[in-house]
Amino acid sequence: MSLHEIEPPDLLSPPLISLNHVSFLCTSVESSVKFYQQVLGFDLIKRPSCFDFKGAWLHRYGIAIHLLQRSSLSDAPVKPSVIDPKGNHISFQCVDVGMMKKKLEDMGMEYVTAAVKEGGIVVEQLFFHDPDGNMIEICDCEKLPVLPLSSACPPKMFNSHGNTKYFQR
Repeated sequence: MSLHEIEPPDLLSPPLISLNHVSFLCTSVESSVKFYQQVLGFDLIKRPSCFDFKGAWLHRYGIAIHLLQRSSLSDAPVKPSVIDPKGNHISFQCVDVGMMKKKLEDMGMEYVTAAVKEGGIVVEQLFFHDPDGNMIEICDCEKLPVLPLSSACPPKMFNSHGNTKYFQR
């Protein structure tokens, strides 16, 4: 059975609005804060004072990143030695992938490139790791239409500001 043959369950959609945050365990919260500020432009925001563990919250582009201090270095996974675009990652849409590529080069950061080609559309991708080995993708994915496999929801495209634009089939 292919994914195209799987019918969606006959349930109401959950009352979700958007992705709120991603959370990463860090060897050094300070190093990770510096990375997310300098490389991706995130802003440090107030974190609730009730937490009894070290961490930091950052926010930008309508999403937050929560950084949590690892309890010990012994529980830290080995940082990947290669950047594998097929690995787990978070992705940020970008209006100028070339500019981001230059920024990574200027900072001496290792990255790999890839491209998704579909029906004459080419989506550029950059992949790199944060200080703890979490993979990040930068892409111009808004070029690719979001086409549901189910007829239950209309196809949509996202403009460079992240706004949804619906269109007819």
